[in-house]
Amino acid sequence: MMKWICVNNVSLRYELAGPTGAPVVLLIHEMGGTLDSWDECLPALQKEFRTLRYDQRGCGLSQKVSGALDIGEMIDDIAALLDALTLTGPVSVVGSALGAGIAAAFAARHPKRVARLAIQSLVTRSNPATRPAMEARAKEVERTGMSVQADASMNRAYPEVLRGNQERFEQYRTRWIANDPYSFAAINRMLLNMNLDPELGNITAPTLSIGCKYDVMRPPALVAEMSKLIPGARFVEAESGHFMHAQTPELFTSMVVPFLKG
Repeated sequence: MMKWICVNNVSLRYELAGPTGAPVVLLIHEMGGTLDSWDECLPALQKEFRTLRYDQRGCGLSQKVSGALDIGEMIDDIAALLDALTLTGPVSVVGSALGAGIAAAFAARHPKRVARLAIQSLVTRSNPATRPAMEARAKEVERTGMSVQADASMNRAYPEVLRGNQERFEQYRTRWIANDPYSFAAINRMLLNMNLDPELGNITAPTLSIGCKYDVMRPPALVAEMSKLIPGARFVEAESGHFMHAQTPELFTSMVVPFLKG
């Protein structure tokens, strides 16, 4: 059942579900996503784990934001959410795209709270090649809303080769359009201003890093290079895209669940 909780001065929607007493896995969604992005991963995950998923501040049905946003606020939100739910022991953390960057930053800043880390299409900073487009997108969504940007964003992040399940794609696209444009712009600018690379060496949890063949935003070679900054991280490549957990959830869980089980 979805609930709301006020932590770190922000109202967050969350769900804690799955077998009582099972190890907890925290799921951190992508930019433009919501906790619903994990829907099709839950059956496989909840066979083994209790899952905690939430809408990040500015996303889904959590409190909206405007103006400047800092990655530190996102990290503090996670720590406060875990505290409020009395999840004080180490949990496994799974993140996709910008959610992978947030997951990695949390693991770097709170190493004792992370048992295992699974990250896909790791985003730690803006790509210089796409920075002008991201700056333009932030301004445009504030001016005209999300719909105008939908096709361009989907073509980059959800290519035709991954749209075999048309209903899955349409659900993702229409949910993406429902984003609050001012919050979406704020998160865009947060990414433009952050650089998590120097922190990756502080991660102590066993780490699985996945790069995706059809990810033009974070090509596998780039993800492989960034993964080398994480001590002992194992890099693998998958035949998927930037939002693997939503685009090919069966493949995603087939790789992540065995790793989380150890």
